[in-house]
Order: sequence, then C-alpha cells, then structure tokens
Amino acid sequence: MEARVAQSAARLARQENEIKLLTAEIERLKNFGCLGVSPSLEGLRDENAKLKYRLNFLQKSLQEERSKTVKSMININSCLQEIFGAAIQAAYPELENPPLVVTPSQQPKFGDYQCNSAMAISQILLKTKEQKVIPREIADKIAKNIPANECIEKVEIAGPGFINVHLRKDFVSKQLSSLLMNGVQPPAIGKRKKVVVDFSSPNIAKEMHVGHLRSTIIGESMSRLFEFAGYDVLRLNHLGDWGTQFGMLIAHLQDKFPDYLTVSPPIGDLQAFYKESKRRFDTEEEFKKRAYQCVVLLQSKNPDFIKAWELICDVSRKEFQKIYKCLDITLTERGESFYHEMMKDIVKEFEDKGFVQVDDGRKIVFVPGFPVPLTIMKSDGGYTYDTSDLAALKHRLCEEKGDILIYVVDSGQSVHLQTVFAAGQMIGWYDPKVTRVAHAAFGVVLGEDKKKFKTRSGDTVRLIDLLEEGLKRAMDKLKDKERDKVLTAEELKAAQTSVAFGCIKYADLSHNRLNDYVFSFDKMLDDRGNTAAYLLYAFTRIRAIARLANIDEQMLRKAAKEEVLILDHEKEWKLGKCILRFPEILQKILEDLLLHTLCDYLYELATTFTEFYDNCYCVEKDRQSGQIVKVNMWRLLLCEATAAIMAKGFDILGIKPVQRM
Repeated sequence: MEARVAQSAARLARQENEIKLLTAEIERLKNFGCLGVSPSLEGLRDENAKLKYRLNFLQKSLQEERSKTVKSMININSCLQEIFGAAIQAAYPELENPPLVVTPSQQPKFGDYQCNSAMAISQILLKTKEQKVIPREIADKIAKNIPANECIEKVEIAGPGFINVHLRKDFVSKQLSSLLMNGVQPPAIGKRKKVVVDFSSPNIAKEMHVGHLRSTIIGESMSRLFEFAGYDVLRLNHLGDWGTQFGMLIAHLQDKFPDYLTVSPPIGDLQAFYKESKRRFDTEEEFKKRAYQCVVLLQSKNPDFIKAWELICDVSRKEFQKIYKCLDITLTERGESFYHEMMKDIVKEFEDKGFVQVDDGRKIVFVPGFPVPLTIMKSDGGYTYDTSDLAALKHRLCEEKGDILIYVVDSGQSVHLQTVFAAGQMIGWYDPKVTRVAHAAFGVVLGEDKKKFKTRSGDTVRLIDLLEEGLKRAMDKLKDKERDKVLTAEELKAAQTSVAFGCIKYADLSHNRLNDYVFSFDKMLDDRGNTAAYLLYAFTRIRAIARLANIDEQMLRKAAKEEVLILDHEKEWKLGKCILRFPEILQKILEDLLLHTLCDYLYELATTFTEFYDNCYCVEKDRQSGQIVKVNMWRLLLCEATAAIMAKGFDILGIKPVQRM
C-alpha cells in the first residue's frame, strides 16, 4: 500500500511539473500574439490549441487523481476514452464534441481495445468543412497525438481506419495486484449523489403474486449496484395502502369481528377476506353504502377506523415480509397514505400556476405532448393515483433531495409515469439536465405456453407458492446429483436456498428487463449455459482450487503483495483483461439500468476462466502418486481474482453463493 501511495504521489508531482511547463509555453505563445488573430500564424495557433488542450487534459487527470482513493478500481475503457479524447482534440482542435468510440476488441488479432472514431470524423470533415480526408489518414493523425500514458503498449491502424490498442502487460498485472490487495472496489464516481429507487409496491389486502417478482428483484439489484458504487440510496416501497377499497374491507371487518378494537381479529387468509368483502360490495346495496361511509370516516381520521385500517395493513405486512426475507430484500415502507396530507397542496399549486382545467366537475391537468390529462381531483372531491404519484414525485425531489429517481414499474405504466414526470418538469420541480428521473420499465412473466403466467385453474400465481416450489425443485436437483451424500445437513440446506432463490433471481435479471420472459424451473435449474446454477457451481469449484492445494487465505494475501502476476500465456492474458472489465460493465449499467449486461459478463468470465484452467496448470501433481509437486502461485491469484469479481457480481444480483455445493 505504501509503495502505491508513493507511486501516486510521484505521478502527481510529474503532472504538476508538466502543467507548469505547459502554462509557461502558452504564455510564450501569447507574447507572439498568436491567439487566432492573423491567418499567417495558423501553425502557431494550432500549436497553442494543442498545448491548451493538453493542459486541460492534464489538469483534469490531476484533479481525478487527487479525488480518487487509492483503492478505486480503474475503468480501463474510460481511461482510453480520455486518452483518445485528448488525441482527437489535439489532432483536430477545430472540431466541437468530436465522436469518441472506444470498445473492447472482439478478436485478439485486433488488439485489446479499438478506437473507431476516424470514420465518423471523416464524415464530419466532409459535411462541415468540405474536406475529403480518408479515415486511415485521420486515424494516423490521432495515433500520433496520443499523450503519454501508463496503459497503452502500442497502437496499430487497421482496415479503413480502426485504431487497434494493445495494453501494457505490466499495467494489467499491476491492476490485478491492486484488486487482490484492496478487494473489489467501485470505480471513482465523483460527487456522492442521492438515489431514490421505487420498487416492489404491492397492494395491502392482496397477496404478492408473480407480477411483483420482477419489480422486487430488479429494484433490489439496482439499489445494491448504486450502493456499491458509493451513492446514498433510499429504497422505497410505494404500498397501495389507501383508497376506496378500504371502506369495504373495514365494513366487512366490523361484521365478521365486531370486537376487533379489543381482540385482534384472526384473519388467516387476507386474500379470501378481500374476495369476500368485494363480493358483498358488488351484490349487497346496503353493504355498499356502509362501505362508502367507512371511507369518509377513515379519511377524516376517526380513531376506530384508523385502528381497523392499521390492523388490515399489519396482516399484509407480515405476509409481505415472508417474501422479502426469502429474497433478502430491504425496503423502507412509504405507501400512498404517507402522501395523503400533501395532496391538497399539490392541487392548489397546480391551480395557482394556472395549469388546472375543470371537466365535468373533475380537476384535470394537460401536459404538453401527452394526449390524456392527469386527473388530480375527482368530481366528488377525492384524490386519484395521479395526485398521489405527483405528491410522491415532489416529496422525493424537494424533501428527499433526490439527484436520481428510478421507478421500477411495469411497462404498462409507461405513459402514466412519463406524463407525471413531464408535469413535474412543467411546474418547475426539477430540471432533467440536472436531476435524472427514470422509468426502469419491464415486461411481463410468461408461462411456458408463452401466455401470462397463471396456475392451471387460471389464477395468478402466488409468489410464496412459487418460492416454495423453487425450494422443492432445488433440493430434488441436489439429490439427483447425490450432493446429500457429501454435504452436511446444514451445507445441503444452504445450497438449497442458494440455488432456489439464486436461480429465480438470475432467470429474471439475465433477460433484458424491457422484454417479456418465459418462467421455466427446468431451464433456470439447468447447470449448463448462462444460468445461476452453472455460475454457482463454477464459483464453488474456483474457490476449492486453493483449498485443495492447501493454500489458505493468509498465504494468498501474502502472495498478492509479493508475487508478480505473469500473463505470458494467451489464456492468462485473456482472463486478466476480462477480470478488469468489471468497472466498465458496472458503469454501463449505472447509465442504462440494464442488469442483464452484468449476467452476460459473469457468464463470460466463468467460461473464460474455464479456458484458462483447462490450458494453464495452477497446481501440478505427480501422475503416479497424485502428490502436489508445484503450485503456480500467480495462477492461483488469478483464480482468487476471478472468484472475488464473481462474488461481488453475485452480491449485486442478490445471489448468495456457498463454499461447498
């Protein structure tokens, strides 16, 4: 650690010295009067622009170097983008916001990364400057302007103008050593921001069903990712805990358990209780009238009716908590009732600013670009979902001071949410250039018949039943593999829950959330292909390599400080680079909120590891005796680095691996 701090200090000193020299050189050019006045001084003007850009690049690097903790993992793609951004600006200072495209290479013969900006710059020069320059010439000019850096070994121009980038092996080795010594750390993110994630959001008095599965799993994983990246995350459960349906529930409670105020009512099956009250509401006129009276008394905060409402909410909460405990979900409850007192102020604010129209007694708000208005007050004076969603939006922006708001809600709510967000902008609650408000939409869960996932009788699948079925099938799978004969009862139970809930989560998260996906226990429990079962088995095998070689954690930590990671074999090199792509994968997901990218990466990492393990001996044994004759410690460290990245990936996805399976 001390050596790394010294290296960092030395790099800072070098950069500060270069900044002083560049500043002096720019002053010298100013004295020649070459700040773009005379056409005859074109060369000097270009030189000045290059120097100024180099100065800006260095100052930015210096600032980032100071703000970074020594422990932050480097995003290699971002580093290369900075380097090529500087090179392009130095080569073409007249271009504003030139295109910058840096991607990992698909094949080793094309290097490790590629910069593919030359073709786009060629088109820009032709359109804006009427200059016809072939992309290869542009690529060559960019390559010649690459600033000094610690990560690029060499660049090559290929094809029509691709710049193939070869990384330095000592740079990659150093980053892997840093990972092993400091653990898996997030890339530096700059200012710590507040993130509010709205997810799960079931309705009181209704059981959680398979439709709530996606929001709950995706929202939890997004929250974990932002937390790992260093953001301040507030996870909100926007429960449906207020509204006219509580009138019929309270009326039914009074009839069925008249002493509910003194004796806690034994409501065992809340779903049946809800259906019973709904049937009475639809068929008994007298009951219906009383239900409406109960709503009025509840909204006027009558203590007896508040008590009845709380009893019903508590029964639901206990059922929800069983699900959340199984899936390891953490949420702060903030249902619609939380915003009830704010709603009259929301209506008044829209009225005061002249946005409200009256339509047949309703108060509505038209938002430009959206054909359907928001109804913020019904003709009877009651509020709507539109009002509560506007109140929630304002509270999250103005009271919670959220910098990033993410709503993990199904795609069917897209138009509604976009209208609410646009209304928030229209009234001045936030500026989308400053505050990010996003709808992380998702498709529906389908059965294997490609229709909405239902039971055989056509009912919605209860989530608790689904989880119990997952546990049963996971145990069957483990017993088929005779794991019950080698694991203790405690280890078998841990493996069962890891596989069951891990597979259900991964099956969801490994699909693009925007698409519908087919729920299949057989596919998700298959230990071949891109499944949690395969990855969990791969992880336990990797963790076992050092253990079987009698190398403990203390020995690995010592080796991480002393060993140089040799990356001479092509499979070692491929695995090392794959491990270090983790920060750029996370950065991409923080931007687009598509978690399947992490699943794809973990599968790629596991298969890349398999290639490495099949070709590179980590532990060499005598063929006759089976005795260990040599331990290649640098390769064991690559195993350890792979496992560390996989473990952090699992943690973000909410999957709990086990040491023995």
